Amino acid sequence: MVEEQAIIVSADQNQASLEILRNKPCGLCGQTRGCGLSFWGKLFAHRANTFKAKNHIEAKVGDVVVVGIEESALLFSAVAVYGIPLLFLLIGAFSGNAFGDGLHADRNAAIGAVLGLLLGYIWVKGHAQGRSLDARYSPVILRLATPYSNSNVVRECKSVNK
Repeated sequence: MVEEQAIIVSADQNQASLEILRNKPCGLCGQTRGCGLSFWGKLFAHRANTFKAKNHIEAKVGDVVVVGIEESALLFSAVAVYGIPLLFLLIGAFSGNAFGDGLHADRNAAIGAVLGLLLGYIWVKGHAQGRSLDARYSPVILRLATPYSNSNVVRECKSVNK
């Protein structure tokens, strides 16, 4: 099981919204939560990403917890997210090159590659929606984090939530 520390930003009955905590501060702005005043944060409007997890331990808002997900699910998801679009891109490029006329082979390969990449993206989006219903691909809150495991992050989170 892959484990990471997170802070609970909202909690319902048996689910909680979490935000992952970085172990080391960002090299650009020094923040461990979200994105602060850095150029990239302003340019791309970075904000803290939250996700939902099962809350069987009844943790409360502001608690720092350890959240986990199965390694096989993480590995399969990474291969699907990166490998499938790349595979579709290559198939599209080869198809565009093979089915086009010899005069515009590069143009046809580029168009086929873009179409393949778009098809791969659509497949990944559909596949991700289907996998969200599978319990193996859902993160689970395992336990409360120990206060000394990451004291700087815990201290910062407690001050932000007050």
